[in-house]
Order: sequence, then structure tokens, then C-alpha cells
Amino acid sequence: MAKVQLREISQTRAGDKGNTVNVALFAPTRKLYQAFLREVTSPRVKEHFRGLVEGDVIRYEVPNLLALNFVLQGALNGGGSLSIRMDNLGKCFGSNLQRMYIEVEDLELAGDVESADDLKLTDGPEPTGESTRLNNCVK
Repeated sequence: MAKVQLREISQTRAGDKGNTVNVALFAPTRKLYQAFLREVTSPRVKEHFRGLVEGDVIRYEVPNLLALNFVLQGALNGGGSLSIRMDNLGKCFGSNLQRMYIEVEDLELAGDVESADDLKLTDGPEPTGESTRLNNCVK
């Protein structure tokens, strides 16, 4: 078992809506996503942001994207133009979340595939250099 900082094994995206910050945490593999489910809980995220987040922290699981989406309520001291914080739009919350340490099993760090060649992202046609219309797009 290893203690790892999220910045070493994840990607994030963050933004705001009023006084609420949204942080999406993306895992590179299914095994690490399972570790995120176990380790990156709402209470741990709330504690990680102690002093910044005044409201609830809600976690949404997005397994098809290997992602967790956190909604941090009361996180921007009023939000937008009301806040005197340096980061009044919540963009730094993703990087800040990546400072969290989690416990990860050695097998979870090993990944799901041997190499990128083993990944097949879609069952669709091979790329031809031209844009391909998706079946569910409006024509």
C-alpha cells in the first residue's frame, strides 16, 4: 500500500456557479477509480477544504467517465464579484484537491492495461481524417 498525492494520479476540472464550486476528479484507470471511490469521500473533501467551504460537500459518481464530481456549497465567500478572495471563481479548487493524499494498493497503481495499444475507446469506425458523425447527433 502506498500513500499518494492525487496530483500524481488524477486530473481535475473546476469552476463556479455563484457561491458554489464544482470540482471534477478524473481517474486514469478503473482500478484507480475504485480507489477514489473508497478514499475521496465527501467528509474527507470537506475536511481538506476546512476554512474555505462553509456549506455541504456533495459527491456524485460518474463511472462511465471514471470521475467523481464534487459540489462544494458556500465555497467562494459570496462568489464572483462579491468575493475578495484571490480565486473568486473557484478555478484553483481542482489543484487544491490534488494536494490530498490517499492510500492506494499496489495493484491499483499498476493500472488496467499493459499499454496504450490495448485500449479501444469506441466500437465505431476507424478514424479516416474526416470528421465522423455520431449516431445520436442531430442531422
